[in-house]
Amino acid sequence: MCRIPTIGPVRAERLLIDFGEDFLASMLVDNVSEFINLMGSDGNFIFNDRQAKRMERAMANIEFGFGEGGYQPTEFIKRYLPDGCFELLVIDEGHEYKNSGSAQGQAMGVLAAKARKTLLLTGTQMGGYADDLFYLLFRILTRRMIEDGYQPSARGSMAPAAMSFMRDHGVLKDIYTERDGDSHKTAKGKKLSVRTVKAPGFGPKGIHRFVLPFTVFLKLKDIGGSVLPDYHEEFIDISMAPDQALAYQKLATSLTAELRQALARRDTTLLGVVLNVLLAWPDYCFRPEVVKHPRSKDTLAYVPSIFGDEDLMPKEQALLDLCLSEKANNRKVLAYSVYTGTRDTTARLKRVLETAGLKVAVLRASVDTAKREDWILDQVDRGIDVLITNPELVKTGLDLLDFPTIAFLQTGYNVYTLQQASRRSWRIGQKQRVRVVFFGYAGTSQITCLQLMARKIAVAQSTSGDVPESGLDSLNQDGDSVEMALARQLIAL
Repeated sequence: MCRIPTIGPVRAERLLIDFGEDFLASMLVDNVSEFINLMGSDGNFIFNDRQAKRMERAMANIEFGFGEGGYQPTEFIKRYLPDGCFELLVIDEGHEYKNSGSAQGQAMGVLAAKARKTLLLTGTQMGGYADDLFYLLFRILTRRMIEDGYQPSARGSMAPAAMSFMRDHGVLKDIYTERDGDSHKTAKGKKLSVRTVKAPGFGPKGIHRFVLPFTVFLKLKDIGGSVLPDYHEEFIDISMAPDQALAYQKLATSLTAELRQALARRDTTLLGVVLNVLLAWPDYCFRPEVVKHPRSKDTLAYVPSIFGDEDLMPKEQALLDLCLSEKANNRKVLAYSVYTGTRDTTARLKRVLETAGLKVAVLRASVDTAKREDWILDQVDRGIDVLITNPELVKTGLDLLDFPTIAFLQTGYNVYTLQQASRRSWRIGQKQRVRVVFFGYAGTSQITCLQLMARKIAVAQSTSGDVPESGLDSLNQDGDSVEMALARQLIAL
């Protein structure tokens, strides 16, 4: 019984004394709702509304399985049940099943083949690229996709069909590179190479063929009434401190020179290293940074720490000002940081905010997924003002109504995660106005990253029948992949 949210050892002991072990056990086995609505001798409910909701949610998350060992239910369904066995398959958070090699996606495809009708629910239909929809469409509209020629190759690979789908309905860029080659007897030879990269976009033909006939665009605002409060996004660019800006410029110049030389040799080994360092360094320059070549392990650059333990970085100061302002208005803040691993910034953020008198909690991946909402509610009951976490940990399945203000210290590259995480508190039941703030250091690669995210969000919203309303619209420029957009910016310096 102690595993049930809101029931600790003391309360469990009191319930056993008041009602008896056999009586409580019979309710937990046969009728859980009766236990949740348990009444005392005075005629009042034992659990208040907030506790009852948490208990109901926890009971609903109980997982049931059959068989022993690792036998998958979908494998049983695939082998022994006929096609069309189920009338309706309902899939929540459908975008989670879009990847080509995803075991979850393949399992979803198996279930869709056994159902006569499939209802896919999602708030983020696509992430900006046409092939975000390809595998979803193939799994739920298999016949129509095959009619249009998108089918596995002779070897069973779907890659050629996915590329064909991108050429027909998405945006592909063919990049031709010409280089002088060895001289021949009569003329100089030239080498021509071609590579293809994808860009954000989804054509009207694809929307007309695969989206509009099968999709219902339903927003809560369409229901009528004041179902949801106002929702507002804003972007704040922050100037770096003089020493920070100077160190960043030197680091960018040094690494860019190394990257140019590597790319001239058609070596992309340094691409990810350089981009990740330039994106992350402004947010953790309170530590020394040593950049090494991933293969040779040679030192490419070294930057000493710019800020001491007692110094506040500009972005930290901006977050602190926001949290103090929101606390004065009795509003809690949910702060997102994507650097929670080797470049962890959450411990420092927690210390900075607590030094200013705020109560802070950090949600880490070590908290089990099924227990995260209860863990957060426990922190709210303890009176926290700020919750710091990685957006990946709360992007789906959580209603964080206690945090009407959300701050992104970084966004990452995933449009699905960004759109889901930014609306964690804009849910049914929210009574306060929801405010979402994006922070970025001016003059850094962080701005280019945000620009690309804005572009991808615009494409994703256009395929959902919306005019983009993101706070990143002010940065919206025609974009490319994250790495290539950032690389082009660096090389152009």
